[in-house]
Amino acid sequence: MTQASPRAAPKAAIHAPIYSMTGFARTSGRTRANVPWTATLKSVNHRFLDLHMRMPAGADSLEMRLRRLLKEKVLRGHLELSLSIETGARGAVQFDRNLVAAYIAAFRQAASELALNQEPDLNAIFRLPGVLGAETRIGAEEMQELEEEVVACMEPLIASLHEMRAQEGRALAAELQAGMQRLERCVMEVADLRQEVQKAYYERIGQRVSSLLAAAAGGTLDRDRLLQEAAILAERSDVEEEVARLRTHIRHVRSLLEAGGEIGKKLDFLLQELNREANTVLSKTSGVSGNGQRITEMGLAMKSEIEKAREQVQNLE
Repeated sequence: MTQASPRAAPKAAIHAPIYSMTGFARTSGRTRANVPWTATLKSVNHRFLDLHMRMPAGADSLEMRLRRLLKEKVLRGHLELSLSIETGARGAVQFDRNLVAAYIAAFRQAASELALNQEPDLNAIFRLPGVLGAETRIGAEEMQELEEEVVACMEPLIASLHEMRAQEGRALAAELQAGMQRLERCVMEVADLRQEVQKAYYERIGQRVSSLLAAAAGGTLDRDRLLQEAAILAERSDVEEEVARLRTHIRHVRSLLEAGGEIGKKLDFLLQELNREANTVLSKTSGVSGNGQRITEMGLAMKSEIEKAREQVQNLE
């Protein structure tokens, strides 16, 4: 007689972290040749992964390696990586010839159009942003050493960025969960008021039909046909289906927040659907007195919560 093996314990659900697209990280070091360097990584929201690199002269090979690494580690966001080096006394001061020429041409054009007899001041031009700078080119051997050191430090730098993005993501997820609770309370109140509003709407249509029949006492109006049409209109004014879809979408939003991962685009789509249902609730209940006004208030409150959530979701990866 074989003994049944014990049932394996169910695996705990794995929840992926939710990342905001806002983050910042910085690291610095010094090569063996005593060249100080600083790398900063900054990200903000964007529909896709948008990489921008600011590198010292001669760092083309390093830029390509860092670009590949960042594409592997970051999914979405406008990402800026800046690497600066300090060359000390070896750095020669340079000026941007094209920029200086553009400033001088703009000055002379303005003076000509305004009939002014003046020449540009070179001292003033050199104080303008971007005109003067120090040459940061270093030797090939030093650049190779810098490249290896920066690449080695890039993993911790990206991890630091992710940690900040994860903290922001957790805060946004908590706000979204709270918003879904408030939205659900509005939907529940609409569901409670639905039948009373439906009854009031039907009675109003019935009164209108009766007045039309009385006005056409000797005519050929078909009372039963009119009442049937009134019933159809009253049914079309019912918000039962919208309430059901609102509840379904809210559950879906919550499940995505609990699962985590790359959910920004999915949440944005669901919030568009929620907004569409809230608009339909408002259009069906407009003009209905009594509890219909309360449903209108709840519909506006739902739209407000949905709009807040959409603003927050724009910053989720």
